Amino acid sequence: MLNISHNKVNDRLDLSEFKSSKDIFSKTYYKQFNKILLSVAIFIIVVLFLPWTQNITGQGSVTTLKPSQRPQTIQSQIPGRIEEWFVQEGDFVNQGDTILRISEIKSEYFDDRLVERTNQQIQAKSSSVNAYQEKVGALNRQISALSNEQNLKFEQTKNKLIQSRLKVKSDSIDLEAAKTNLSIAERQFNRTQTLQNEGLKAVKDVEEKRLKLQETQAKLISQENKLITSKNEVLNAQIDLSRIKQEYIDKISKAQSDMFSAQSNQFDTEAQVSKLENDFTNYSVRNRLLYITAPQSGYINKALRGGIGITFKEGEELVGIMPAKYDLAVETYIKPIDLPLIHVGEKVRIQFDGWPAIVFSGWPNVSYGTYAAKVIAIENFISDNGKYRVLLAPDKNGQKWPEAIRVGSGARTFALLEDVPIWFELWRQINSFPPNYYQPQAKEKSDSKDSKK
Repeated sequence: MLNISHNKVNDRLDLSEFKSSKDIFSKTYYKQFNKILLSVAIFIIVVLFLPWTQNITGQGSVTTLKPSQRPQTIQSQIPGRIEEWFVQEGDFVNQGDTILRISEIKSEYFDDRLVERTNQQIQAKSSSVNAYQEKVGALNRQISALSNEQNLKFEQTKNKLIQSRLKVKSDSIDLEAAKTNLSIAERQFNRTQTLQNEGLKAVKDVEEKRLKLQETQAKLISQENKLITSKNEVLNAQIDLSRIKQEYIDKISKAQSDMFSAQSNQFDTEAQVSKLENDFTNYSVRNRLLYITAPQSGYINKALRGGIGITFKEGEELVGIMPAKYDLAVETYIKPIDLPLIHVGEKVRIQFDGWPAIVFSGWPNVSYGTYAAKVIAIENFISDNGKYRVLLAPDKNGQKWPEAIRVGSGARTFALLEDVPIWFELWRQINSFPPNYYQPQAKEKSDSKDSKK
């Protein structure tokens, strides 16, 4: 009864005498319900003060720890045509095993004896280089012989020049002696003629003196001729020196020119030999590239270019391979707002797809089916999905990861942060606040030591 009216019935009647009133007012069920509500409220209040581990969740996938252990594709360094397959999908291959054989599609490599013919060209050019070397050696010897001959000729002509100069001096002295004799002969002739005029000498004596005078004059003229001839010999010797010098300069210059031409041809042939050797090496390596081999031991995943007779370009993916030995890791992605909270070496829990798990993200100790990991690398640049990539490795102190995990399977990660009360975490989630920022203990210790210093 609501007792809205001012005319109250319970003042005039005893409601407890009615059966319905007894059934309603005598019940005690609401007291038990209140106790239950009170217990639930107390329990909720207690739970709100329980510790809760803040965490950052992320979605990722299983990968490998080292880049060399990740799935890869095998390409061909040269364009070609598929001729024969030696494996099929799912086969295990060792490093160096042949996967397929290809053939050339470029006309300049169709010759099956291309390497052999190139080697023959190298040998021919090498023989030409040796011939040019011998020619250069012969020309050097010729130049040396011409230089020696020039020196000898030059010394011989210099000696002749010295002899001619000495002969000029000797003839000059003889000329002076002839002049002296002529002067004496003239005085004797004049004296004898004077005496003959006085009658003291005979005509015979005058004639003898005249003959002697004429002989002396003839000797003087002959001596002058000898002197002129000696001077001409000096001039001839000087001309010979100049001629010999010029002659051998021409001969040596011609020999040097031939030598330089031979050296130029030698260097040009050596360059051709070097180019042919480079071509020979390239052709040899290219022949080995006609067999596509496994870069490392692993399993053939998928043939990306199947069939026989299919052509492809250089660098085109032909087949995928998964390395046999690898160290598992997990790559996960976190939001940019959570990036300052993640540090290398932090503990992380992982839930793998396909493994049953009961996860309490705030109580990692009571979670089941999760595995321990730690952060080993954080990407410095944002990924295409707008998040930052974090690489996780197994924690050696934690439970061993399942052996049946395969690379590429999904994973869910929980990065463990600070412990806070549940009420604080609820309040943070309702207000969309980020988790508490903190620094790892090791870093805090180092910071405190640095501050003390």
